[in-house]
Amino acid sequence: MSEPFILASASPFRRDMLVSAGLEFEVQKAQTDERAVEAGIEGAGLEPGEIATILAEAKAIDVSERNAGRLVIGCDQVLALNGEILHKCSDMEQARRRLLALSGRTHQLHSAIVAVIDGEAAWRHVSTANMTMRRLEPAYIGRHLARTGEKVLGSVGAYQIEGEGVQLFDRIDGDHFTIIGLPLLPLLAFLRERGQIDG
Repeated sequence: MSEPFILASASPFRRDMLVSAGLEFEVQKAQTDERAVEAGIEGAGLEPGEIATILAEAKAIDVSERNAGRLVIGCDQVLALNGEILHKCSDMEQARRRLLALSGRTHQLHSAIVAVIDGEAAWRHVSTANMTMRRLEPAYIGRHLARTGEKVLGSVGAYQIEGEGVQLFDRIDGDHFTIIGLPLLPLLAFLRERGQIDG
């Protein structure tokens, strides 16, 4: 077996997903300025999934540059509503407005994953989930955010589907791993193909 791969993400949800799958890996958070990367590709006419892939690759390359010869896995997730890309909320008022904007509408979560070795991408994948939120009364949104607290600020949609946030939805088309931000089954297939894990 090869030495453990490196996950270029500090997300506890991604880490827990990989631990639950029985994988051995290390965690090293990327130091990438995501907004700077996005600014560099602004106006290029890229689709949200392509932007998620570029961001995931930038994170993996950043960590790869400090880990010669190691396999580094970078991830990123982009939320799009009617083609507009939305970013994480900075405070609870923004979170309230985000949920009001998503209420009664379908948005897309594009989750990209890129494997990098010595600064070069060896594999890329992106999966998309369609998330249809039920119509939410403003008063309900206030109560929901009061219960869930500032941890929702860690999610681009201002909800955590693995917790009480699941109550916000009428319909979800897409797998759980994509929604959490790491398409796990394609990653496992890639790791098996390169002998990183037992096949």
